[in-house]
Amino acid sequence: MIKSELVQRLAARNPHLYQRDIENIVDAILNEIAGALGRGDRVELRGFGAFSTKQRQARTGRNPRTGDKVPVEEKFVPFFKTGKEMRERLNK
Repeated sequence: MIKSELVQRLAARNPHLYQRDIENIVDAILNEIAGALGRGDRVELRGFGAFSTKQRQARTGRNPRTGDKVPVEEKFVPFFKTGKEMRERLNK
């Protein structure tokens, strides 16, 4: 599902709201999650899961085209862990 499909489904379930308002709400939620991850915070949505960041150490990679060794710098990557309730719903 992409963001526009999510907005359409929410609009169908909430006909009393304008679609542009739903788009603004979805954008605000996603921007807050991204901002919190950018600050190094953890975002937990009970029953759904938790967003956090993980640090990847610097390493030596390989260019797949030429086979040359390439240094890869240390970086932070987003990480999502499903909540217990979500895992149970998926594995009935």
